[in-house]
Amino acid sequence: MKRTGLFGGSFNPIHNGHISLALQLKEQAGLDEVWLMVSPQNPLKQSTDLLDDEQRLQMARLAVENVDGIVVSDYEMHLPKPSYTWNTLEALKRDYPDNEFVLMIGGDNWQLFDKWYCADDIKANYEIVVYTRTPGDVGYMDISSTDIRRRIREGRGIRRLVPKAVADYIKEKRLYIQR
Repeated sequence: MKRTGLFGGSFNPIHNGHISLALQLKEQAGLDEVWLMVSPQNPLKQSTDLLDDEQRLQMARLAVENVDGIVVSDYEMHLPKPSYTWNTLEALKRDYPDNEFVLMIGGDNWQLFDKWYCADDIKANYEIVVYTRTPGDVGYMDISSTDIRRRIREGRGIRRLVPKAVADYIKEKRLYIQR
């Protein structure tokens, strides 16, 4: 059985903090790999800052091109909407029977977990790794996608915050310049 961590997010854009956290959790949770599950745009939460699915996927792929054990997945984008974690986990278990899936979520989401669709079923059937986003914690880097988008709009540099290939892609495509 291959132990596969599922690290979901909008990755808008993906940054060095995401990659560092995924690598640290992979090691600490004894995972064989981590799948970055790029979340589809929620039709109920339209955001002018959220890039389309394909651009966010492309940046994630560029970011982990040479990172062993981290895989970018668009799996959730092909499932019926709305995309509930329980449905994603069950579909993955069916489609990848040789994988044992481990859900990786932030402490902020863990606080709300009991409100999630089928939360008790998830707890009963899947291992959950909870990480916090505070200095000194596992893999924490004080970087946020929101700050990166703001820095771009302000004409400030982002090269130390995102992998070079991602910075180049953002510059080439002129992403996040306007609000």
